[in-house]
Parts: sequence; structure tokens; C-alpha cells
Amino acid sequence: MRSLVIKCTAGVEDAERCNQAFTVAAAAVAAGADVSLWLTGEAAWLGVPGRAEEFTLPLAGSLAESRDLLLEQGRLIVCAQCAARRGLTEADLVEGARISGATAFAEEVLQDGVQALVY
Repeated sequence: MRSLVIKCTAGVEDAERCNQAFTVAAAAVAAGADVSLWLTGEAAWLGVPGRAEEFTLPLAGSLAESRDLLLEQGRLIVCAQCAARRGLTEADLVEGARISGATAFAEEVLQDGVQALVY
């Protein structure tokens, strides 16, 4: 099975697009794929404790549960520039999430057998 790298570029301001990224990431993890979810732009806030728990969208699953599944079986990464613009450090994030930059993202998506998706 290929690895999957998902970049979520939307936060609560575009709830459906944000939810799609988390849903696809969680479904891929549940299917046994190696998954990393990158949070960029306003989605960076969803790496902060309590933010995913506040997310609501009719007929959508729990964003916090999807996040937790990724933390347990995949990777949750917040964009370095996006974090810096919001004054966030790794100490501000949920346990297990990390901050990384564009170089690491490019290296990850350019590996053989990797599928990248952007929401």
C-alpha cells in the first residue's frame, strides 16, 4: 500500500474542506496506510489542544477522533511558517504533533510510492 501525505489548507473557516482532509486521512490510516497530515494556514490551529474538539459540522464525524487516530497510527505535522505566524511552538500543540517546514514536506511527497493530496 502506498503512503499518503495530506495537506489540509483550511481550518474552521472552510469546515467542509477541512473535514474532508481529516476524514480521508483517518480512513486511510484505518485501511492500514502510512499517513501524514500536514496542517497549514488556519488549519494549524487544529493542532492546538481543544481546537479539534470545538469543531462542528453537520453529519461529520469527530475531528478530534480523527486527529487522535493520526497521532496514534500516523503523523500530525503543523507547517513551520504557519505556526510561527500564529505564535505557536511545539509546546502549544497536542502531544505527538510536531512542527516541520516545506523542505521536509517536499522530501516526504517526493519519495517513491507516495500519494499526495491537498485540501
